Order: sequence, then structure tokens, then C-alpha cells
Amino acid sequence: MPLNTPSRVSEENHLHELQAVISGGAMLRAGRMLDALQAAEVAHLLESLPLAQRELLWALVKERGDKGEVLLQVTDEVRDGLISDMEPAQLLAATKGLATDDLADLVKDLPLAITQEVLGSLDHQNRDRLERVLFYPEDSAGGLMNVDTVTVRAEVTLYVVIRYLRQLRERMPADTDSLFVVNRAGDYLGVITLAALLTHDPDDSVAEVMSLDRRPIQADWSSREVANRFEKHDLVSAPVVDDQGHLLGRITVDDVVDVIREEGEHQFMGQAGLSEDEDMFAPVLVSARRRALWLGVNLMTAFLASWVISQFEATLSQVVALAVLMPIVASMGGVAGTQTLTLAIRGIALGQLSYSNARWLLLKELAVAAINSVIWAAVVALAAGLWFQSADIAMLIAVALSINLMFAALAGAVLPLALDRIGIDPALAGGVLLTTVTDVVGFLAFLGLASWFLF
Repeated sequence: MPLNTPSRVSEENHLHELQAVISGGAMLRAGRMLDALQAAEVAHLLESLPLAQRELLWALVKERGDKGEVLLQVTDEVRDGLISDMEPAQLLAATKGLATDDLADLVKDLPLAITQEVLGSLDHQNRDRLERVLFYPEDSAGGLMNVDTVTVRAEVTLYVVIRYLRQLRERMPADTDSLFVVNRAGDYLGVITLAALLTHDPDDSVAEVMSLDRRPIQADWSSREVANRFEKHDLVSAPVVDDQGHLLGRITVDDVVDVIREEGEHQFMGQAGLSEDEDMFAPVLVSARRRALWLGVNLMTAFLASWVISQFEATLSQVVALAVLMPIVASMGGVAGTQTLTLAIRGIALGQLSYSNARWLLLKELAVAAINSVIWAAVVALAAGLWFQSADIAMLIAVALSINLMFAALAGAVLPLALDRIGIDPALAGGVLLTTVTDVVGFLAFLGLASWFLF
């Protein structure tokens, strides 16, 4: 979204105005401003405020009836901080009226005593529904699903179904675009869309109208697999079943949008070694401690590259041109490797890349690197030769650059798959390791060849 769109300008205006009102101590006015905002907008403002102002604003939000919705909209780290500032009675009140899938997301972050109290306050049916969702990991289809579904039997007529829906009225689950057809045992059979329900003869049976094309999603699927299914089939909702085909619930497109957004943020933030839930205004010591780990890892890899350079100290002291040109080799390799690495990580995230087709990607990227190495090695060799008036220097950097570009393509394609295989997030660790490979190989190739050919 462009920076100057009306929605962006409106959000910035809300933020600036609220900050000014809170700083001036006009809390009644701030409260009136909040009343005009939806839960998602309030959550955005909370995430955008420094801690001191956030606490003041949260004191007003805690009096709202939709504070539970607000808690669901903020990132995990911000939510943890807000929850720690709430009394048990306020936490219980925040869970009231939430859909089962939303309630499951919230209670996972609540203190154990509050979670038990929430479970105790539910009737048997709703407690069973909540426990069913909590049984599955948060990033699985079972963790995403909502158990509030409308089910019908295949043998009843559309007239009976319409009468049933009219009786539901306010109890109709939100975002219902289709009804799920089940047998007496609760096994999933198919779907009947609301459009089909309204456009067919009321005397037709559900079995005559229902669609068998809507394949169910297995509860143990990952959220990434769920998002891929929705994207490929343009779904608004989809049924979730267990291993026996028993209908457990449904996933709606609003949940999938959240998954896609979180995945995008994870890929972006992971390149810097950060979490997608990073609070921009977290306490200084918390942020420093979190980032220190990856700075330490990067320092170790930098020492490794420096050690490689130190092995050629005598060579560098005799030919100053090597020290001047050395960063070019490492930099070009780093850029080329990052291009391949990003492509591979994206392929893994979309389920398009695995060990079955990795060989083809590797060969293709090596071919691309070979073409680019010929082009750019020639350009760099020409520039270096004219700069230092040396054909030897020109040939040397051309060969070293070609070697590093090929190794960069190899590392960029292989590293993500290897990290994924051993359970390490490629988006988080791939960049650091790739930089190490391109630096070490680049310096080793350039300085090693210089020691061999020039002396």
C-alpha cells in the first residue's frame, strides 16, 4: 500500500492525535476517540505506542467490551505484556463472547489458573469444543479451525434446511458460505453452498444438490498447507476432518489471511534474525538480549572470514591492489547467493521445493551463475585491469569472482533444504550461513589464487 493512501493517512492521524491527547492528560477525550475505533484499529494503535503511553491507553481499553478481540489482534509479545497488567476478573471478562477458535488462541497465553477457570465456566458442549481445538498445535489445521459449523443430512429436503437456518438466526456462525453434509456418524460427505440452497427446488434433497468436490482438510496439516489449499482453490471456508473422516470443524478465509500475513512477516523479519512478534517498543534490555544471540553468531562467522584473510597476510602486504579489490568478490557472491537463497526459501514455504526436485533447481541456479559469472567477471576484469594496469590482476579477480558466484548459487540452493531437514528455520539462519560461505570462499579463492600465480 502506498504511503500516502487515505487509509494510511487516517491511521497516522489517529496515532498522532491520540499521542497528543494522552500526553496532555485528556483521558476522557482519548476514551471517546477509542469508542469510534474497531478492535483491529485499537490493536494497531497499541502496537504503535511507546510503553508508557501504551499503558495509559490500555487502561482505557480494559473497560471496553471487546478487549478480548483487541488482545487477539496484537502480536504475541505485546499481548503478553498487556495480559500481565490485567486482573483475573478482567481476563475472564475478556474471554466472554469469543468464538471457539479465538478463545483457544487467547487461553494459550493466559495463566493456568485463569485457563482452568475459563474451562470451568463453559457448559459441557462448549468445553468439549474448546478442548478439541486446544488438542492440536497452534500452527496446524486443527489449531486454526472453528468448531462452530452448520451440518445437514443428505436425505433431508432443501425446504427443511431453509427452515432450520431460519431458526438459527443470530446463532448462525459468521462467514458461513456453505453447509457441511454428514452422515449419522458425523462423517463428512460433501458441501451444499448457500447459492445452491437458494436456487434449487425446495423439494430437492440435499443429496441431489450437494457438491462432492470440496475435499476436506486433515486436522494435522500445517497452517502453511492450509494456506496453499485456500490459495489454489479460492476457498472461503473448508471442512476439517480427523483421520477417520469425522467432521471436526471448519477453517475460514479470515484465519488464512492471518496465516499468510504472519508467514510474510516471518520471512521478512527472519532475515535480520528477529521474530515476527517482535515488539517495536519492547524494553531496551529485552531487545538487546534477543538480538545479542545473532550478533554473536555473526561475529563468529566474521572471525572465520578474518582468519582466512590472515593466512595471506604476506601476499596482501606485497600487492595493495588485492586489499582494494577483495570486497568486490565477497560482495558479488553475497548478492548472487541471496537471490538463490530467497528463491529456495520461498519455494519451501509454498511447498514447491523439496528433495524430489531440488536437483533441477540446483542445476538451473548453477547455469544462471555460470552465465552471470562470464558477464560480470569480464566487466570486473576490464575495470581492474585498466585501474591497476595489470593483466594478471584482471585475470585473477575474474577467476575468483566466477568461483565465488558458482559456490554462492550452490550454497543458496542447498542450505535452505539442509536447514529445513534438521529442523532449523531457513529464513532465520540461512542468511548468516550464506554470508559466511560467500565471504570465506571469496577470500580464499581470490587470495589463494594470488599467492599461487603472483608469487
